[in-house]
Amino acid sequence: MRNRIVTAVVGVAILCVALAVGGWSALEYLDRSHPTSNTQVIVPRGATFDDIATLLEDRGVIGNALAFRVLARVQHSDENVRAGAYAFSAHATPADVLRQLLTGGAQIATWVTIPEGFGPARSFEAAFRGHEGFLFPSTYLVPLAATPAQVTHMLIDQFAKELPADAAARAKALRVSVQQAVTVASLVEREAKIDADRPMIAGVIYNRLRLGMPLQVDATIEYALPEHKTELSLRDLRIDSPYNTYLHQGLPPTPIANPGLPSLVAALHPAKTDSLYYVYCGSGHHVFARTLAEHQANVARCLK
Repeated sequence: MRNRIVTAVVGVAILCVALAVGGWSALEYLDRSHPTSNTQVIVPRGATFDDIATLLEDRGVIGNALAFRVLARVQHSDENVRAGAYAFSAHATPADVLRQLLTGGAQIATWVTIPEGFGPARSFEAAFRGHEGFLFPSTYLVPLAATPAQVTHMLIDQFAKELPADAAARAKALRVSVQQAVTVASLVEREAKIDADRPMIAGVIYNRLRLGMPLQVDATIEYALPEHKTELSLRDLRIDSPYNTYLHQGLPPTPIANPGLPSLVAALHPAKTDSLYYVYCGSGHHVFARTLAEHQANVARCLK
């Protein structure tokens, strides 16, 4: 008998809590007291839904983060919100806010990652032409209505901010222009696989330039080819292009990729080395050699 009474009391308590929560959630669902004015909110990349709910409460878009989380979880929609910038209208209900987050209806900008070594996509090719090497690879909050020209300026402006302050002085010390140093950085970006190798590869490039040796950088051939290839043929090495550093001495006419900061730093602060050759030897590492004989031995060992 006692157990039945306890069970009944617990049941009533649970029912009361459920009704209270249900009524509270319903009120929150219909609440139009927030936001009091049109409000923009940036949802950062990697934010959890709990983070987003707290952010919306802090910005006054919703009145109660907990109720908003309950609403989303009831609808099984708390994992489908995209990061970006949103503009919420005044006096939107929490349900309206959630729907706009899920459908992108209020989204005005999205996060876009431009990776190192990035080459222009076809739709942006005209706007990016002539700026290769100076479009800084990073993650940008890009307005959905942005034109290719506007995106180009965003990337160029960021490059100017990221370029080391001593770039002009370092380029002069290396007897190149800043643009030529950026071109070296683009070669390093495409050739190196780990940051530790970047200064050494830059050192080899400058050594070969100083001695008048052709650079023979495979990445410049890949840039000159109409389509990407994972392996180059002997025929590819004979392609008639100013970017063919097997046939033409010196640097290619322009950068061949957009270098990240580690490659820019390496191009401005190359390793002091006597090496003139390098070959990839697996696990992300290159090995370096001073003489052709040493290089050929490394090639035999690394590419066997």
